[in-house]
Amino acid sequence: MLEDRTAAASPAPWPAAYPQGYAVVDVETTGLARDDRIVSAAVYQLDARGRVEDQWYTLVNPERDPGPVWIHGLTSEVLDGAPLFGEIAGEFAQRLDGRVLVAHNAAFDWSMIAREYARARADVPVRQRLCTIALSKDLGLPLPNHKLESLAAHYGVVQQRAHHALDDARVLAEAFRPSLHLAAEAGLRLPLLACQPLTEWSDGPSPARSAGIGYQPSSSYRPATWRPSRKRPACPYPNPGRYAPGGQLVQGMRVAFSGDTSIDRELLEDRAIDAGLHIATSVSRLTSLLVTNDPDSPTSKTAKARSFGTPVVDEAAFVQLLSHVTPAPTGANRA
Repeated sequence: MLEDRTAAASPAPWPAAYPQGYAVVDVETTGLARDDRIVSAAVYQLDARGRVEDQWYTLVNPERDPGPVWIHGLTSEVLDGAPLFGEIAGEFAQRLDGRVLVAHNAAFDWSMIAREYARARADVPVRQRLCTIALSKDLGLPLPNHKLESLAAHYGVVQQRAHHALDDARVLAEAFRPSLHLAAEAGLRLPLLACQPLTEWSDGPSPARSAGIGYQPSSSYRPATWRPSRKRPACPYPNPGRYAPGGQLVQGMRVAFSGDTSIDRELLEDRAIDAGLHIATSVSRLTSLLVTNDPDSPTSKTAKARSFGTPVVDEAAFVQLLSHVTPAPTGANRA
């Protein structure tokens, strides 16, 4: 009888398709735009079942204004003697090599890391990433929002220094482990996405660089809120209608954005266009989907989306949807 109870209580076999190791990553940055830089980075190396193998942390001299010091606490004075990214790129790469990159809103961390490696003209040896926001959604965790502190509180993980890369990585590693085990017990397919490295990079010449003088950090940081309009190519597919919550995007759908995004807006829009979607500058009855990280904000776009019944998703969910856009029906091209 004891043997029967023991057998019944034995855990399910670990999924053979699961990765053999993970690199839980957090980076703090000078901002959220495509030309912003990493100011600190941390990696927790985990084995196949989420147990900690090693940890690593470094400051990085961004060679510019450190950005929102009130968030990450890293001043120009602190970062002045820190190594440049090119000087730590090799050691960082060793921590990632052969592992799945895990991060909270992994699309942002990966985009910052990929750009830094492209600037340094170096290769980053990671081919897949896993977003803990996406995993939490797949597991159906009862979280009030998608913030790291909410995931940590769910598992009773105590955060000591929010927005410190090493502590954020530790918190995420401790919260990821039970999520990984829940996924394994349920036989859930992990939401792995490919990491596409950048093959070239240019920040564009600044006036200081063009004049041949050193960069002088500004006395204050002001996030950019204005972007010049860009002429977009016409979407070649007809609008198939609204996005069905829980379903997939279809080529030709009209997507609008509202508010700030972690990934630079132009990069996010470029990805959507490459996937065959239409970028709408406003919300109308024809809009298929509104992407916003603050659905309760009193903006005209969110108000119109509510009045029209337009589906709304956050940035992390949209990035996940972009990986599986359904092709337009045969013969649907306008040309």
